Amino acid sequence: MKSVALKAYPRSQVQRAEVTKLRRAGRVPATIYGRQAKPQNLEVGFDDITNLLNHSASENLLVDLAVDSDARSKRLALVQDVQHHPLSGKVLHVDLHEVAEDEKVTVQVPVETTGEAAGVKTGGGTLEHVMHKLKVRCLPRDLPEQILIDVTALEIGKSVHIGEVQAPAGVEILGEKGRAVVAVTAPRAEEEVAATTAPAAADVEMTKEKKEDGTEGAAPAKGAPAAKGDAKAPAGDKKAEAKPEAKAAEKKK
Repeated sequence: MKSVALKAYPRSQVQRAEVTKLRRAGRVPATIYGRQAKPQNLEVGFDDITNLLNHSASENLLVDLAVDSDARSKRLALVQDVQHHPLSGKVLHVDLHEVAEDEKVTVQVPVETTGEAAGVKTGGGTLEHVMHKLKVRCLPRDLPEQILIDVTALEIGKSVHIGEVQAPAGVEILGEKGRAVVAVTAPRAEEEVAATTAPAAADVEMTKEKKEDGTEGAAPAKGAPAAKGDAKAPAGDKKAEAKPEAKAAEKKK
């Protein structure tokens, strides 16, 4: 990765009100960390850092940092983290990590794809990014802005794993070799979509059957007529069911 120049100034403002005033003046608060020196509060020009980020493929930037009034003319640093305003997207704060040119660093690098997958073009499949970033280890100047994966030959049901990704020269890709990075999945069939709604209908029918069998719901009110198919009346009620002719014969006796 080619380094870019960035001018910075020591910062004494650390209180919230002071930092807000600093941003209104067109400055962005920053902090630099590293083994070379203790953490230091800095400020950079809003336009300077915004232009660098806008002209980069990712926020992984290697900068030749020139700090005003610093004993060292330049300090090599990686842009470690950039905080943005949630609504406007403006840069609010920048973290820098000072590095040595001969010391390897471990960084998360964005993953991008090239070409149109065969399974998408001819089979109607969907290309899925299982991993959006890959962890790499290399010297600062060998750091890629992004990792490119050619998916042109990728068929439905196939995927590209970490171990199959072609790393740039001088770069080691870390992680489980068998873990998928990108994959092409098959389109969902109409039968599968219908099947997702079937369980709901079955549940309704089961509930209805339970209520009809008397296994759920409230008991029938006292004196209510028996439902069709219910058990016969108890033996004590047989006299009430006797025919009128039988009652008259009993009276003559």
